[in-house]
Amino acid sequence: MCRDLIYQRVAKQDQKFALLEVDQLGSILHSRFLRLPLPYGLVRFGVAPDHPEVKNVINTFAATAENERCSFVGNVSVGKDVSIHELQQAYNVVVLSYGAEADRELGIPGEGLVGVESARSFVGWYNGLPEHRHLQPNLNTEVAVVIGQGNVALDIARILLTPIRLLQETDITEYALEALTRSKIRRVHVVGRRGPLQAAFTIKELREMVTMPDCRTVFTAEDFSGVEEALAGIPRPRKRLTELMLKSVTGRGQTEQEVQRLADASREFYVKFLRSPIQVLPSADGKRLRALELAVNVLEGSGKSVRARSTDDREVIDCGLILRSVGYRSVAIEKSIPFDHSHGTIAHENGKVNGKQGLYCSGWVKRGPTGVILDTMSDGFQTGKLILRDIESGVVSAETRPGSEAILRHLSNKGVQTVSFDDWKRIDAVEIERGRERGKPREKLTDLKEMLRICTER
Repeated sequence: MCRDLIYQRVAKQDQKFALLEVDQLGSILHSRFLRLPLPYGLVRFGVAPDHPEVKNVINTFAATAENERCSFVGNVSVGKDVSIHELQQAYNVVVLSYGAEADRELGIPGEGLVGVESARSFVGWYNGLPEHRHLQPNLNTEVAVVIGQGNVALDIARILLTPIRLLQETDITEYALEALTRSKIRRVHVVGRRGPLQAAFTIKELREMVTMPDCRTVFTAEDFSGVEEALAGIPRPRKRLTELMLKSVTGRGQTEQEVQRLADASREFYVKFLRSPIQVLPSADGKRLRALELAVNVLEGSGKSVRARSTDDREVIDCGLILRSVGYRSVAIEKSIPFDHSHGTIAHENGKVNGKQGLYCSGWVKRGPTGVILDTMSDGFQTGKLILRDIESGVVSAETRPGSEAILRHLSNKGVQTVSFDDWKRIDAVEIERGRERGKPREKLTDLKEMLRICTER
């Protein structure tokens, strides 16, 4: 989601490299030039605030950035402040790994109405991504719909339904916390076009929903026709997830305390399978949404080839907020880079960019927006191993190149205020102090001008 420039020196061969947001590159150490004056990208802006344990990977990144052979430079936009060609002139290798920063759209009537937002924008809003800090999601409604059933969709539902007292203990932005405190949302529908056996969310995220205080998880029993009979033939992780859903559907094994808790709950989380959005219905003035129309689906095929087919049956959910969570797309940051627009990825062969010597790619911009942080790290290792093999075989040029000195001089001449890791530590200290004042781990800064001002204070 952030465009990062990383450069690195390999001690054994004394070669310098420019890289774009790579989490791990085999034995290669790294540091970054970032579009924002902040490190950690997806970990900071994508991981839900109530999942602090996932953010522990930051400790590894910080240790790397502190290495004497690394440096960190923020507030640099690749493609604007510095071009790929200029990077390749300065470094032996450039790796593009800048993620997916555009949304996939539904392509249905009414999608542009006020009240329809993207999941990426909403997550950026509560996680403090500067470009989304002014988002004003409509929380003055009782019903919200999330279209999509991945873990991000469940993250959003959880944030909307979690008791405020629990969110107050996280690093969620203060403005989002204030808005959620005033929120009237009491029901969230998470809608997916296929069935329970194809659900994209994982058991951890679902378990958090079914055990949430003051919230009742609701499934439609008809959506589970034939599902229990299919349990014996599915892999164990999918089986455990499905069993958890069946337990909620049937009430089987629930204690008296659980039954009473669900009966007393004031909020509801609906998981609606076999539904596809057809159109967003407008309000009387034609400007805002008032409801979402869904087609009821049936499944055809089996196994990995199963497909959802729409029937003539329709359902309508009255709502005031729709959050689109159907995936992301990478974008081409320069015309010089071969790009597969149909898939939203860089054209490459095993991570080596087509027709570009010394240019590689990694992560979502390489394989598409799938997987979790561990998958992206593994992909970074694979690209790193490819680079090392190309170094050893002589595919990568061994000529001496100016490296960071040339790029930093270029940025200085253009008047770009760069941010070092020590500068980031000043921002970090301010965030932690402001968080301490509010009883939170940190209060994220979202104003870029304020961040840059803090960086210049001594």
